[in-house]
Amino acid sequence: MAESIMVGCDLHDKSMLLKIAVDRGRPVTRPWGTSRATRQAMIRDLRQRAQQAGAPRIVFAYEACGFGFRLHDELAAAGIEAYVLAPSKLERSAHHRKRKTDERDAQLLLDKVRSFVLAGVALPAVWVPDLVTRDDRELVRQRLKTAEDAAAVQLQIHWLLKRNGIESAPGKSRTAVRRQWLEGLIRDGSLAGGATAALASLLRQLAWLQSEIERLDEQVQALSQTARYSGPLAALRTSGGVGVLTAMVYLTEMGTLSRFRNRRQVGAFLGLAPSSHESGQQDDRKGHITHQGPSRVRKVLCQAVWCRLRHVEAERLAYQRVVQRNPQHKKIAVVARMRTLAVRLWHVGLAAQVAEATAVTD
Repeated sequence: MAESIMVGCDLHDKSMLLKIAVDRGRPVTRPWGTSRATRQAMIRDLRQRAQQAGAPRIVFAYEACGFGFRLHDELAAAGIEAYVLAPSKLERSAHHRKRKTDERDAQLLLDKVRSFVLAGVALPAVWVPDLVTRDDRELVRQRLKTAEDAAAVQLQIHWLLKRNGIESAPGKSRTAVRRQWLEGLIRDGSLAGGATAALASLLRQLAWLQSEIERLDEQVQALSQTARYSGPLAALRTSGGVGVLTAMVYLTEMGTLSRFRNRRQVGAFLGLAPSSHESGQQDDRKGHITHQGPSRVRKVLCQAVWCRLRHVEAERLAYQRVVQRNPQHKKIAVVARMRTLAVRLWHVGLAAQVAEATAVTD
């Protein structure tokens, strides 16, 4: 009787390739589609294989991708042990990268599963958030994406003016004065016909995006006042420079804060820990931060730090102490303050989440 069925899945938008092995046996390759009906057929096939082999355990792994956690949920609901692996933590040789195929990728994932099941080697699995957290992320991420789109349109306007010999404009990019000035360029014929039409199109896009940002801000504000977030959000906002959007990005991307045991794990998850390259006697070689984890959190932390540098005296003094040690690397000082702020938010947010959970239990 077999002990387990192990599966490595190379998942794509419209297809997935499975490498399936029974214990230490030779793996078989099985292609599938990704429609709902096909996924359910694949699950039935795996359960049938397990029944025929007498294996009580099925272990399935695939890489995190745009498909999200839907496949994980369906596998778990069917009683299959499912894992979503972090692509950044899967080591691939130079030989593998130059001969990358779906079958080799599936085999790599199967090897990871086999190491986990047969030898107890830890899987580089990501944390799977609950359905509510995932849904909340959709709103907050859309708010950030819309702001990025608006910034991209503003940059297009800037370079359109540059290309047509107009190099200065009054006010900042979001002021009414600047917009009136740009509309005046359209009315008075300062630009040629094609450039005028392009500028008018960009201004319409920008107006829509800015109105959409306002609508999304209202929805994020409403979400922040729900019972799930109101307590932790209030705790995070006690730190200067942290607004509603920054706090909501932090809470939705970090999820359950109790899953982190210490500040080192927080820094590593956010990609704010220094990279290392040690070998032999070279045992203290540190490099740039790893930039792994959610870049959205790093972005809002950076914005919050700059705000704190302008308005919080203690923050400014701590920044200056780092800069004095190396005036040529001010970015290092900013990253150091980002990491400090991230850890501070973790402490206060964790305390608020624990208090909220205790109140619900009581």
